[in-house]
Amino acid sequence: MKHRLRFASLALSMTLASGAAMADVKIGVSMSQFDDTYLTYLRESMNERAKSNPEGVQLQFEDARADVVKQLSQVENFISQKVDAIVVNPVDTAATRKITEAAVKAGIPLVYVNRRPDDEKLPLGVATVASKDMEAGQMQMEYLAKKMGGKGDIVILLGDLANNATTNRTKGVKEVLAKYPDIKVDQEQTGIWLRDKGMTLTNDWLTQGRKFDAVISNNDEMAIGAAMALKQAGIEPGTVLIAGVDGTPDGVRAVEKGELAVTVFQDAKGQAYGSVDTALKMINKEPVEQAVWVPFQLITKDNAKDFK
Repeated sequence: MKHRLRFASLALSMTLASGAAMADVKIGVSMSQFDDTYLTYLRESMNERAKSNPEGVQLQFEDARADVVKQLSQVENFISQKVDAIVVNPVDTAATRKITEAAVKAGIPLVYVNRRPDDEKLPLGVATVASKDMEAGQMQMEYLAKKMGGKGDIVILLGDLANNATTNRTKGVKEVLAKYPDIKVDQEQTGIWLRDKGMTLTNDWLTQGRKFDAVISNNDEMAIGAAMALKQAGIEPGTVLIAGVDGTPDGVRAVEKGELAVTVFQDAKGQAYGSVDTALKMINKEPVEQAVWVPFQLITKDNAKDFK
């Protein structure tokens, strides 16, 4: 069975509510930005899940364009339109309080997807569907540490510093590094999740004459950018080990080709289906888990074909 289907059980455990109550349901969805590769898969899967409901669920997607103020305005517009529920992929996980307060005050169910707000305790009427990012960092670093024989120099490509996914994935990496004192971090800089930024940073490090044995990237896009920079520099694929996170189609192909040593699968479909299902259950006033966690899975060359 393909691994990307493994979370069918999650979807089945949160079955869509049926009956007249679900007819013409409207859910407002604010995405932090449309031009993010992983979030595109997330958005497409949310739309797919909504369309699978025979009673009619309409998703109204809005692009916050990485702007906190714009995202709050979008949520306020959803509230004024009296949508049945709101789903938010936050721009800044430390700046969600006003969004939460506005939705709760209006009595509209709110689901945060993919990125959990920094607030440790969320009020009733608010749920999250995400993955535990620290585990992704732990998984990729543990795999590379063993491949490196427990010694060497690494560089870290950080995601957007406004997202706790960046903080937590990197924290997971460093927790593992604490067990390997002979692995040193030479550089860490933000590539804000982008392939071209990952490529530019890696190229800069090579131009500066820096030597490193591995690149730890907070996502696949930056990891692929790093692989491209190394290839342009004439460095044979696999000479420098590269690790990503997300398990996007491009990331999986890069693992198959040996351009990435490993990536960690973040289940976009599991998160997307979970967010829509949770919103519908909340609309119907059915019990829900306030925090739904979708597990990560390690992808290596040995099992990459299972994630295609």
